[in-house]
Amino acid sequence: MPYPALFGAHTVLTTYYGRSNAAASRLLQNFMDTKRIYWYDGTPEEIVRGGLSWASETNVGGWVGYYAQVVIDKGVNTVLTIDNDFERIDAFDTEVILSPDEFSELNRFLCN
Repeated sequence: MPYPALFGAHTVLTTYYGRSNAAASRLLQNFMDTKRIYWYDGTPEEIVRGGLSWASETNVGGWVGYYAQVVIDKGVNTVLTIDNDFERIDAFDTEVILSPDEFSELNRFLCN
């Protein structure tokens, strides 16, 4: 199983099963400790664990936590994003590149 699949599972647990980000992160970190699963390690385990920790500690989605950990690991100082969830993570600067009106317009466009 590839490690990044855990972030998709995090989204399912929080979006469809109503688990908190912290509860979903804790559950998936425990799942990672299962010894009978063959984990594809193309993505380092430390990045996945760090991403789940960010999701838990800052109450962001699993993918945001994952991307944040990759950014931190790569030494990036500023993240340009359309997602203001990154502002909850103080390990780097965040610039949200769309205004609230522009973001609403993008959402309307994507939903049609």
